[in-house]
Amino acid sequence: MFPKFNLRRVFLKLLKQPVYALKVLSRRLPAYLAYYSGTGKSSNPESITIFLTHRCNLHCYMCGQWGSRGSSAKMDKQCLEEELSLELLKVFIRDLAVFKPNITLFGGEPLLYKQGCFKVVRLIKENNMHCLMITNGALLLEQAEELVLSGLDELNVSLDGPAFVHDAIRGLPGLFDKVFSGIERVNYFKKLHKAKKPLVNLQCTINQKNYGFIDQLLPVARKLEVNSITFHNLIFISQKMLNEQKEYDRLLQAGSSGWEGFVFSPGIDTTVLRDKLKQIFENGSDLKIDIYPDFKLTELGQYYAEPEKIPGGYLKRCLSPWITAYLFCDGQIRPCLNSSFSYGNIKEKPFKQIWNSAQAIKFRKLLKEKRIFPACPRCTELYRY
Repeated sequence: MFPKFNLRRVFLKLLKQPVYALKVLSRRLPAYLAYYSGTGKSSNPESITIFLTHRCNLHCYMCGQWGSRGSSAKMDKQCLEEELSLELLKVFIRDLAVFKPNITLFGGEPLLYKQGCFKVVRLIKENNMHCLMITNGALLLEQAEELVLSGLDELNVSLDGPAFVHDAIRGLPGLFDKVFSGIERVNYFKKLHKAKKPLVNLQCTINQKNYGFIDQLLPVARKLEVNSITFHNLIFISQKMLNEQKEYDRLLQAGSSGWEGFVFSPGIDTTVLRDKLKQIFENGSDLKIDIYPDFKLTELGQYYAEPEKIPGGYLKRCLSPWITAYLFCDGQIRPCLNSSFSYGNIKEKPFKQIWNSAQAIKFRKLLKEKRIFPACPRCTELYRY
């Protein structure tokens, strides 16, 4: 039932955050049972990602939103500027408090949310839910103390390699030093206020420009005393996969424009990547290191050379729409990051009516029947559950 490569990740989570991990496991089992029932309905979601804004202050090389191929740059200005009001988010978060899912704040860059990202964090914590934020780190230095005082549980910060690599990928000279100083500042205020949180996790996306340098992040992680470092395998698809995905879009009366920014060849020599990852795990025994999705090193070649295939150890089925949901800036609740298909809008109905709506059941039933859609093999959510 559980992908074998995820068992290590779950076990480490149990050791580091036992209460949180046990809560996750207790939520996941009913979702698995709902999936196998075939009704299209599901138990309350384990997690929800809130996209606070589409806007970002960087144009990162590999980003499917704001990179050179990204889809966000094609959005009209009105859609790009749209954000949910704090009042609407307050109602939404209070609705979620009944079953307390884990909340991830994302974007764009969540720290750019016009009405105050930390106001949202406080709302989540006031309702006793776990809150994680994903950020590029460019604004941490200025907002470090407020971040610590907000009660945020986890802070995931992107670093792609040593300074010259990170700055080239992110398109902003001096950014590495600014992010580094920002994390140091967070650590300073944690000590000042005697706070254990947020846990600080480095996130490195493997790509064409950094895969030969990723081992150089180990001394950075040590110096910053971070709680963990995760190396993410690249998200990408082929044009063939996108074309086939559009056939399913017609069935669902939806679009997959979000995937267009991920159509490219990864350009990674997996022999070099395997050697680098081997060095990382051999030399980083003092650090909590993860790779996600987690494959055998011998399977990396297939992952990067054959995007339509799922490497061994993972099942050909996607459970994500039974376990998680995404709230976008227009109020739509969606099952997938890069599909416009919507279960419903929180501006019109409360979440509890949307989660198992007719639209949600339609989507889940089709996915259960097909097991995966054409773009699924290179979506990280396929490998999460």
